[in-house]
Amino acid sequence: MLSQALVIRWTNPNPNPIKLITTTQSSPQRNPNKGTLYIFPSQSLIFNSLTPTSMDPDTEVIIDCPPVFKRYKSGRVERLMGTEFTPASIHPTNGSTVSSKDITINPETSITARLFFPNFFTTPPSTKLPILVYFHGGAFFVGSAFNPSYHNFLTSLVSKANIMAVSINYRLAPEHLLPTAYDDSWEAMQWVLRGGDGEPWLAEHGDLKSVFMAGDSAGANISHQMALRVKRNEVLGMVLIHPYFWGSEVIGEETRDPKTRSFMEGLWKMACVEEIGYVDHELYNPLMEGRLAELKCGKVMVMVAGKDVLRERGRVYCEKVKESGWDGEVELHESEEEDHVFHLNKPECDKALALLDKIVAFFNSF
Repeated sequence: MLSQALVIRWTNPNPNPIKLITTTQSSPQRNPNKGTLYIFPSQSLIFNSLTPTSMDPDTEVIIDCPPVFKRYKSGRVERLMGTEFTPASIHPTNGSTVSSKDITINPETSITARLFFPNFFTTPPSTKLPILVYFHGGAFFVGSAFNPSYHNFLTSLVSKANIMAVSINYRLAPEHLLPTAYDDSWEAMQWVLRGGDGEPWLAEHGDLKSVFMAGDSAGANISHQMALRVKRNEVLGMVLIHPYFWGSEVIGEETRDPKTRSFMEGLWKMACVEEIGYVDHELYNPLMEGRLAELKCGKVMVMVAGKDVLRERGRVYCEKVKESGWDGEVELHESEEEDHVFHLNKPECDKALALLDKIVAFFNSF
């Protein structure tokens, strides 16, 4: 969870940075586990001004946002979570039947991806498999396609659903402010829809008539935007896991705590260039864009968690898609009494396994 002090700077009339102090009952006594992927708050936050002090620019913190990242005056960024790396392997490990490898989509911008292939050594040459394009979460600040949590989740999903997966590794804020992640993801999406420009696994075994998208948190946000950009029927279906949407107006049973809402607004502002850094921009609040009927896929499944601060956004998103006149199918599944991206942090629990089974059933329903 969040620790006691956060120091955040964005475009603001006050020339000083802004300090956020949590009102939690207790605070961690050590750095957060870098393998943990839970970001969003369940406590209140208070804003105060802070006067910076002069020190070494490589050690002077100008943005301190635990448990996510720190940014120093020199420009150096220290990520506090989601930094663990697990290597790909053509030869399956730990009893798995899934092979994986890393590829570069654009060397100039460092857009990369991890590919997953089930039963690589026994699949006949003529076999075509559905393709899942996956976008990881992390509030646009942390996470990667190479993180063990995502690697393990997609390995399980690919194995059970018997599909290929392309896990996209887009550039992160604050070094690369939004809309960079969307632009990177769109470039990667187009690369997949072209068959990977001859990439052997996709060219030989990818079924371009059976392409799906999915993502969690910020990755679900990206998936929604990609579903607006693709051509009709290029993508069959989309799974949004705990989607990272927000807005200035309280909806449904969403928290009304002004300090928590200020935190959610500030987190978005830090990730964006100034032109899109407001809470009701269509990239953050799709309910405001009036484009839900323009989703190009035929079926959407939204998954929410009962204790997630984002729960109501996902639930109302489903309602508004139904009301928009969109001609596809949308379904909602809730994991009661669970937190944001719980399935990544405790993948062996019963509800995480049930979530995985629902996603597999979704893909296999086509």
